[in-house]
Amino acid sequence: MKELIDEAGNTVEVPVIDASVHVFTQSNKDLRRNFMQEPFRSRGFPDYEMDWYGAPGGEYADHTEGPDGQYPGSDPALTAKHLFTDRGVDIAVLHPMTRGIMPDRHLGTAIAAAHNEMLVTRWLDDAEFGERFRGTIRVNPDDIAGALREIEKYKDHPRVVQLGIPLQSRELYGKPQFWPLWEAAVDAGLPISVHFEVGSGVQLPPTPNGLTRTYEQFVGFTALNFLYHLMNMIAEGVFERWPTCKFVWADGAADMLTPFIWRMDCFGRPHLEQTPWAPKIPSDYLPDHVFFVQGALDGPGDVEFAGEWAGFTGKDDMVMYGSSYPHWQLNELSVPSAYTAEQRDKLCWRNAAELYGIHLPVNTSAAAAQ
Repeated sequence: MKELIDEAGNTVEVPVIDASVHVFTQSNKDLRRNFMQEPFRSRGFPDYEMDWYGAPGGEYADHTEGPDGQYPGSDPALTAKHLFTDRGVDIAVLHPMTRGIMPDRHLGTAIAAAHNEMLVTRWLDDAEFGERFRGTIRVNPDDIAGALREIEKYKDHPRVVQLGIPLQSRELYGKPQFWPLWEAAVDAGLPISVHFEVGSGVQLPPTPNGLTRTYEQFVGFTALNFLYHLMNMIAEGVFERWPTCKFVWADGAADMLTPFIWRMDCFGRPHLEQTPWAPKIPSDYLPDHVFFVQGALDGPGDVEFAGEWAGFTGKDDMVMYGSSYPHWQLNELSVPSAYTAEQRDKLCWRNAAELYGIHLPVNTSAAAAQ
């Protein structure tokens, strides 16, 4: 529970689900020695830190390393203390960070599988804190057969709540080669979370017009890639074909959704005959299909119209809080004062609880007033 100020100026206790906690292996040696087999254990692949656009002040928040200097976000007990004790988080949704796209799709799947084993054995099955963790199983969209094996292996684990894929890709995610993966996700009852990957492997330029120069430009422009994927998925009929398919855009950028979807509705409405397999206007495919994770809220900030802005295109039903622990921003939960109690609860816990099937004992905030 976390104490927040409601719209009347009163202090209320609100449950918190942190929908984006990044977890890592302790080191490259740890990943290779404990979770990989030959011939992949000896193969070369990028370190977590191999990133052409590293954050100027360092990638991770202070004091997030393990007790013996292990990689930040690799120690369950320390992470639990920071989240559950220090920050008032009730449930943490864990997202292992892997290495992007490998030129060898089999190597990419082996890296994902190693992170999955690490996630389940060290975190989800942890005797002390496992019941407060939920997990994201990493799959490789470049290797559908390998991805399906990972889904089959972990889909029935009670604390696995979603699949994870990289935002970086060589093709748009609406295209038919990915359909067996989305179908398997739907059959398993798992949303698909799309997050920008660390340790960059094969990667196209971050803008359609080439490379940016600075980290600030890179992180500002890269989020546009979710729009390219999303609009292609709508145009290719993914949500029409699988009405229960759900995608989580886990790197924020909900602030881009409203103006862009309005634009696509404007251009799309007169030309729906071009996509008879997707007969609705684009915005009609957003509810119950599209979600965002945000920490420091994108948009206008704490202003009197913040609640109204959040309601545009139904964003208040799509956005979930995520700290991005242990990364440098380490977003503190902040709720605009103009939010209603219902909007606050949706951001802090309700949207995530409904999406991931998480049951919380709620006797405060908006639910208690109903």
